[in-house]
Amino acid sequence: MEKINEYVAKQQQEVCAFIYDLNSLTEHVQSLLNPLPEAVQFYYAIKANSDEQVLRALLPHVYGFEVASMGEIEKVRAVSETVPIAFGGPGKTITELTAALAHNVTLYHLESQLQMQRLNWLAQEQGKTVEVLLRVNPSFALPDATLQMAGKATQFGIEQSELEGMLSELSRYPNLRVVGFHFHCISNNLQENTQIKAIEKYITTALQWQQQYDLELSTVNVGGGIGVTYQEQQRPFDWSSYCEQLSALLKRFPELNIAMECGRFVSAYCGVYLAEVTDVKRNHGENFAVLRGGNHHFRLPSSWQHNHPFRVLAREEWPYPFTRPELNDAPVTLCGELCTPKDVLAKGVVVERLRAGDIIVFEKAGAYGWHISHHDFLSHPHPQRVYL
Repeated sequence: MEKINEYVAKQQQEVCAFIYDLNSLTEHVQSLLNPLPEAVQFYYAIKANSDEQVLRALLPHVYGFEVASMGEIEKVRAVSETVPIAFGGPGKTITELTAALAHNVTLYHLESQLQMQRLNWLAQEQGKTVEVLLRVNPSFALPDATLQMAGKATQFGIEQSELEGMLSELSRYPNLRVVGFHFHCISNNLQENTQIKAIEKYITTALQWQQQYDLELSTVNVGGGIGVTYQEQQRPFDWSSYCEQLSALLKRFPELNIAMECGRFVSAYCGVYLAEVTDVKRNHGENFAVLRGGNHHFRLPSSWQHNHPFRVLAREEWPYPFTRPELNDAPVTLCGELCTPKDVLAKGVVVERLRAGDIIVFEKAGAYGWHISHHDFLSHPHPQRVYL
């Protein structure tokens, strides 16, 4: 908080910024990696936050990076020519796959028969054999989570019944070396016990296919999907218990490598989003604080329809000749500067005191904030982005 105060004190215009603490980020990822079993290959899913400074901070610690586009491949290769890259995403084009081969992508998560045909053809043209995982959209039941990526009708993965029909025909793809399966089925799950049960099901399903179709099987990718608590009443994911249970589970399968690809759970905690209160007003019996910023910078609260956790940083300075509007012990909706009523970051939250000129500090903003937002809608200035 001291560094945030120092930053705010130096600003000459309305405050609007993301601040990322890279030391905190590396300490956090180390705390995640230390208790993990040796068989786990830990990828950082860069879609959560793909800033070069973040990637460089994580590079010495993670096994590799998970990407979902040609642009993300280029971002990773800009910080390392050799770090392993796992390439996911449902829409891989010939252009992207060609670039992936040129950038020596290590592992491909293929999501359809056409993706397999495209990559096999391109690899054949270049005289290469590449390692792939087949992404599964399973038929079995999955635990509840904020986002259900598979186990129902979505654009992700190969439906289990179709996949089982393809496994006997892998000889049609001589330039693809299928080394396992990818199960990224749920996202933002907060229950470590159900996560372990899902992983056990992934492994036993993969081993069943290995035996049935005489497959080479070295890797099962269990996805990411570990959630972050944005609400006080939520119970946080117990990482320590999860690692203990995972270690016990993997002792039963010593021949397997388990790949994980966490994004939000790695980078969410390292960032805050600062937005100055530019106005406090009342409409139809409700209080509103308008911010210098909004969901064009920080779309996550609007996207998930939640009240994002925040603190009020009080500023005593008010160098103007007109009255400073304020609220005391009252509910308020924190909204952005866009011309839409959907630009809301927290609704009806009680504040002890809030005045124009104070700063809202949104916490856990290091993931899926700036990077999923529509930055140029209405052409407002971008926030500053500061890396400590």
